[in-house]
Amino acid sequence: MSDKKFNFDPNHLSDQMKESAQQIWLAGLGAFAKNQQEGKKVFDKLVEDGMNLQKKTQSTLNTKVHEATEKISEMASSLSKQAPNTWAPLEDIFQNRVAKANEKLGIPSQEAFEALLARVAQLEKHLSTAVSTPAKKTAPKVAKTTRPKA
Repeated sequence: MSDKKFNFDPNHLSDQMKESAQQIWLAGLGAFAKNQQEGKKVFDKLVEDGMNLQKKTQSTLNTKVHEATEKISEMASSLSKQAPNTWAPLEDIFQNRVAKANEKLGIPSQEAFEALLARVAQLEKHLSTAVSTPAKKTAPKVAKTTRPKA
């Protein structure tokens, strides 16, 4: 065993604890001060990095939007070239369905309506010619009646 005797001195231990606590306190204050100085630099760097990322993202987004716009324009152009051929059968189907619905409702077809207009025009023509040429006035024939002789 060791010849040294453990010497327990409460005052010395208390002084050591106070000195350790003081060093810990000062280390904490130093870290806080350094963090404040470096923290501003770190914050500014993060803001700069964020702005760079935003610019890069916005540039990429603009490129993608431009590409999508071009593709949509090409598709629209292609569809507009195909449209007359594609829409004709649909238009016929629509017209047939409207005609059937009108028939069920008792609405005359376009042909029947045009025929009616033609008849009205013909009747108006006959009426106008009949009014413009007066009929010959003839005296009404009076039947002769014989009177009995008295």
